[in-house]
Amino acid sequence: MQISEANKIRLAWLVLLLGALWLASLLGPVLMPFLVALTLAYALHPAVERLWRWRIPRPAGATIAIVLLSVALVAIGSLIVSVLSSTLPQLQHQIPLLLSSMNNWLSAQAARLGLQTQFDLTSFKHMLTQSLSGNPQRWAGQLLSSARTGGSTLIVVAGNLILIPVLTFYLLLDWQSLMQRGFSLVPLNRREALQAFLAECDSILGRYVRGQVSVMLILAAYYAIGLSLAGFQLALPIGVFTGLAVFVPYVGFGLGLLLALLAGALQFQSFYALWAVAVVYGIGQVAESMVITPRLLGGQIGLHPLLVIFLLLAFGQLFGFVGVLLALPAGALLLVVVRHALVWYRTSSLFLRG
Repeated sequence: MQISEANKIRLAWLVLLLGALWLASLLGPVLMPFLVALTLAYALHPAVERLWRWRIPRPAGATIAIVLLSVALVAIGSLIVSVLSSTLPQLQHQIPLLLSSMNNWLSAQAARLGLQTQFDLTSFKHMLTQSLSGNPQRWAGQLLSSARTGGSTLIVVAGNLILIPVLTFYLLLDWQSLMQRGFSLVPLNRREALQAFLAECDSILGRYVRGQVSVMLILAAYYAIGLSLAGFQLALPIGVFTGLAVFVPYVGFGLGLLLALLAGALQFQSFYALWAVAVVYGIGQVAESMVITPRLLGGQIGLHPLLVIFLLLAFGQLFGFVGVLLALPAGALLLVVVRHALVWYRTSSLFLRG
């Protein structure tokens, strides 16, 4: 069977693509900081270019953009810390009371069934109290112990925290040059098609990022106001965290819901907390899926929920938690690739001739 020259070229590109995917799966931990830096540079590049048009040198503009992004990330982290620092002391004081109430309720239910028994939760209560103790010396000891047992992981995390901003800085400095050099390697007869494809990818990603940021800000305001009207003391940090965390599908909403349930149970110690959280988060989820996201994002992504879950698991397996954050933008690019592949397939001899 003779293989045409065009099919040989396609086959060679397919082999190269499969080889690149195989190599990426092997070098996932090594590629992760470069992938994150490339994503950050792509997102921050327009801001650096705008600063350059305002006569701010690119090194200074790149530094400003990275610093502002770091401040935003630290602010989000501080929200989580504030929620935990406010919740843990309440857990330490309220859980023994909740366990005592549970013990009395279980004993009463057992008595109704004719069972004369008493549930001993003393040891469990003591264990939880010790685990939630706010003793800084004990926490410091646990941290040092974890650092000794997982020293290599700690070194990798610290190294990435230093390496990623440095890589992002140099990518922002040479972004135009890198794009031109990469484009110069493309065959002349393919440059126009590739340029149109990249323009489509850039348009979809830009609209997706702007729409997603709008969705996050609207939901952060809604959950903060909704929980505040319900009387939650931690309404602001939990609401803002939930709104910002929806960037990670399912996982972010689930964490925010869990924090709200925990804070409500500790504050109210009644079924009112459950009903209040159910109403606020139920309305928020319905509004997000039926009104907010369709209007602001529209069909820009259009990924099936099953495919979203698959992307989250696949990117999480390859690149860890950072891969989960990059799953949906990668899904947007994958959607463009699939669209072009379907157009090529339906016009190919493989489809027309069977």
